[in-house]
Amino acid sequence: MTFHEIRFPDDIAYGATGGPEYLTTVVSMASGHEQRNANWSVARGTWNVASGLKNQMQLNALIAFFRARKGRAIGFRFKDWTDYKALGQRLGTGDGSTKSFQLVKAYVSGAGNDVRTITKPVQGTVALYLGGVAQTTGWSVDTTTGIVMFATAPAQNVAVIADFEFDVPVRFDTDKMAATIEQINLHQWSDIPIIEIRV
Repeated sequence: MTFHEIRFPDDIAYGATGGPEYLTTVVSMASGHEQRNANWSVARGTWNVASGLKNQMQLNALIAFFRARKGRAIGFRFKDWTDYKALGQRLGTGDGSTKSFQLVKAYVSGAGNDVRTITKPVQGTVALYLGGVAQTTGWSVDTTTGIVMFATAPAQNVAVIADFEFDVPVRFDTDKMAATIEQINLHQWSDIPIIEIRV
């Protein structure tokens, strides 16, 4: 999978419409009852960023970004302004030998929960804690995979906790630009779909 570690323009992303999407098959019975089958175990984000375009300068930047990614061909990073921070996330528990831990974000509501794998943390935003104590050295994070690596494995039964900001790996969901001329030096692109990439 071809991917560029570059973030979609934040000022355009700020006006995006969208969020997590699931795929559920619903079969209605003659009795009025129904059977539901969750086809995806985790959500996949979809957005339309057209509403974020406010001026010609932004459109110019978007055209360049779209061409450089060659439409749907190349993935990139996207800041979902509705969900880009994680605080106090438990990555695991030390066993004295495991040195690597994957960044995750847990969503809990009543008895339900969803654990999301985070693969694109934002550089400089990750903070780690072992047993509640901040760790300023002795670890590193791969911002292309979301894997945290400790120089020395956390001790037995020590909780590994992280705070961080993150991007979503996405791609354009169109190969065709459809900009219209509103007036001289003002153009619009009414439908710009972006979809999350599973990694």
